[in-house]
Amino acid sequence: MTRAVTGLEVFLQDPPAWAARARLGLLSHPAAVAADLASARELIAARLPGRLQILFSPQHGLRGEKQDNMIASADFVDPVLRLPVVSLYGPRLAPPADALAAVDVILVDLQDVGTRVYTFAATLAKVMAAAAPLGKKVVVLDRPNPIGGAAVEGNLLRPEWASLVGPYPLPMRHGFTLGELARYYRVTQQIDCDLEVIPLQGWRRRDYFDATGLPWVLPSPNLPTLEGAIVYPGQVLLEGTNLSEGRGTTRPFELFGAPFLEPRQVKAILPELPGVFLREAHFEPTFHKWAGELCRGFQLHVTDRASFKPYFATLALLAAMRELYPGQFAWRQPPYEYETERLPIDLLTGDAGIRLGLEQGRSAAELEDSWQEDLSGFLEARREFLLYPE
Repeated sequence: MTRAVTGLEVFLQDPPAWAARARLGLLSHPAAVAADLASARELIAARLPGRLQILFSPQHGLRGEKQDNMIASADFVDPVLRLPVVSLYGPRLAPPADALAAVDVILVDLQDVGTRVYTFAATLAKVMAAAAPLGKKVVVLDRPNPIGGAAVEGNLLRPEWASLVGPYPLPMRHGFTLGELARYYRVTQQIDCDLEVIPLQGWRRRDYFDATGLPWVLPSPNLPTLEGAIVYPGQVLLEGTNLSEGRGTTRPFELFGAPFLEPRQVKAILPELPGVFLREAHFEPTFHKWAGELCRGFQLHVTDRASFKPYFATLALLAAMRELYPGQFAWRQPPYEYETERLPIDLLTGDAGIRLGLEQGRSAAELEDSWQEDLSGFLEARREFLLYPE
């Protein structure tokens, strides 16, 4: 296996000329590591002594210890580098002016997961928007899309449903790396930011993370495995329901269920779900929904990545829940990701029409048909922003 080389490693091997004189900030987290698992912040500090001035942290914190949504991270001082750490998740979601005044360039090294509903991309967009009027440069040290960059799926978010879990129109599975997504946002959302992307090397769009030769470090506490990331573009919708998405177990998003669910009833009415086997499973979450209660449900085992459609699969599951358990299944109520009025499921799907369609008895196949024209337009528009071959 030929190992991919991350944007971090490319940057460290031959830093651009501006890096030797610029005051640097770094937006990062525990998954930002080199192939030997050394952290980005320590490597950059050692390679460019005295240049790194401040650290920024996304959701879950610089150390990755914050478990759930809406668990804010506090500012603190990094005990190793003795640098201030400014949280960008909590009451403050964008970098403050005084923090940006201390730097000339903001480096961004985050392991994204290829799903619209993941706040790292929204945080990057907020950094770009804040940097633009101040003339600060934003540099993305690119990393692979762990679920591949070839497949896309889902309806495009409608602007009226923008939130921290989806600031701009994208399908649920968008197929971008974080660097490509920054390029797309800069142009389509007219964020007049001085943006540079340091591409990774040796990655092809069809490659999943286990084809990169890179070590997997969980990008957030509830995505401990690549298998979880593969099902996440669909299973994240369960955050908008009273079903357990497996938080409080060792296999979040792969496991799901509830005390009222009868697995054999569910399987009996499901349409064919390509590329995945639903194995009946029982679990007791140690925290979060249904903590300490026996949940009946399934574990998703992906058997064919090429044919598996995670968003379609979970919409089919939600349709079955509504049909079988109208008095027990429920949509989660706000607040969710600092939104206090709109239903979480509508923020997650990016279009209230998806929920309304399910409530009207529309199938996953009918919903899928409804977004094909928009999806085709997205596929055409995204081409100019792609950096990597098939």
